[in-house]
Amino acid sequence: MISEAEFFAGLTGRSDDLTRAVAALLKCSQPFCLIGGLAVNHYVEPVATLDADFAIAEHGGVSEALSTAGFAVEHFPHSINAQLPGSRLRIQITIDARYQSFPTRAVPGIIFGVPMPVASLEDLVQGKLWAATDSTRRGSKRAKDEADLLRICESHPHALHLIPAGLFLRIDQLRNPA
Repeated sequence: MISEAEFFAGLTGRSDDLTRAVAALLKCSQPFCLIGGLAVNHYVEPVATLDADFAIAEHGGVSEALSTAGFAVEHFPHSINAQLPGSRLRIQITIDARYQSFPTRAVPGIIFGVPMPVASLEDLVQGKLWAATDSTRRGSKRAKDEADLLRICESHPHALHLIPAGLFLRIDQLRNPA
């Protein structure tokens, strides 16, 4: 039987990409945490994704740390993106101020064999709500965010109160099963 880390390495094409990204973020000495689809895996049955999204308290030094670790780094208005040569894993560091407090409430986690701080369930739901209701995002990305919210609510019914009623039909159906 293969380990979670071996499975993930088979998807990304490298065995050290996520580990190196976390190590680079640790070198920045700023609180950070995993957000997005990989973070959902901490709370529910894992689903594969090739995006590793992080929130960081302050992004100064992040680009340099990732570059030093061998990542190709690109800057965008709301994120710093990085990727190791030969890897399909895309690292995205959000620099959206709404996420800056998430690391202060992060919980310890292990994602595909890599220990790292993970956004609290409440913060993860909030981030997914922002993403799922952002009309500037592609419809397929918003649908995935809604599906992640549904997966969270199915496994953690107490999270239902974090999502406004009337926003998502399938989540409302969990509140009032027929």
